[in-house]
Amino acid sequence: MRIEILYFAGCSNRHPAVDRVRKILGQETAAADLVEVEIKDAAMAQVMGFLGSPSIRIDGCDVEPAARSSHAFAMGCRIYAGQNGFTGVPPEESIRAAVREAKEQSL
Repeated sequence: MRIEILYFAGCSNRHPAVDRVRKILGQETAAADLVEVEIKDAAMAQVMGFLGSPSIRIDGCDVEPAARSSHAFAMGCRIYAGQNGFTGVPPEESIRAAVREAKEQSL
């Protein structure tokens, strides 16, 4: 499993996102290559299909299923809907579901 955390420099949610992913990988006993990818400019954001910082992709798929078909890109902060409102880090349940999905597909 390959997990990419895409971010731009100075993103205050980058490290919390990385910590959350690591925590869930441990809980799910899942092995993964965790790669942090800095998006440096709008051109790179467009090429990468960057939806905002931070974005998490597992085996190329965004952890937010509704975002997987998006062709947009943004050089801004990303907002996620969670149980307690909006947040700048993907909810644990979204990351966990994506990890489980990737594990099932690798069987």
